[in-house]
Amino acid sequence: MSSKRKSKKAEEKEMAVEETDHEKDEAQDEDEDDEDFASSSSSSATAKPNFPALTASAALGGKIEYRRIRCPPQRLTPLRNQWEQVMGPIVEFLKLQIRFNPKNKCVELKTAEVTEDPGAIQKGQDFIQAFMMGFEIQDAVAILRLDDLYIDSFLVTDVKMLAGDHLSRAIGRVAGQDGKTKFAIENATRTRIVMADQKIHIMGSFSNIKLARDAICNLIIGAPPGKVYNKMRNVAKRLNERF
Repeated sequence: MSSKRKSKKAEEKEMAVEETDHEKDEAQDEDEDDEDFASSSSSSATAKPNFPALTASAALGGKIEYRRIRCPPQRLTPLRNQWEQVMGPIVEFLKLQIRFNPKNKCVELKTAEVTEDPGAIQKGQDFIQAFMMGFEIQDAVAILRLDDLYIDSFLVTDVKMLAGDHLSRAIGRVAGQDGKTKFAIENATRTRIVMADQKIHIMGSFSNIKLARDAICNLIIGAPPGKVYNKMRNVAKRLNERF
């Protein structure tokens, strides 16, 4: 009986030793797995993917975009005289192809393989359209460099139905003597204004366009210029304090 008990105790000890060894082996395997996972995660966290930049043609799936901008008759001579200044920003800055079609009297834009910005052709169209509206090239180039510039266009008759001499007087009130009123609105609201017959084009930021449009509408309706000047002076003060 005593030998049987001893043999049972020996077997129990052997089983306990085997279990502890097995547990140690499992703990070592888990530690090794944790180290491998930590090393792989650290390497994946430090290694950043490096993708080559897509060109405009690649972003569009290899398609070539065309844009056509019609040139009004009164802008043919300025376009002919300032063609090099118009072509420079399009080719050098946007890296687009440009030409003038004398049959259709249109300026045509086209993307090329060297075009980098997918939105370059839209910027080029906005630049050409601003020039066709009557803006100076120095002002139109700002559309290419700044993203928060817009152009708002409206007719004098959209504000108030006028005809004949009443319409001429309303346009004269907006322009002022020698353009003083128009220049005062431009300087106070930091915008650019072009008056082409009954059409009025305003270039600037969204909030500044609203201020200039309100002043022009007041002049069209018949507000005294002195009252509008006082409002513009207050607007200029607020803008200077803001900046």
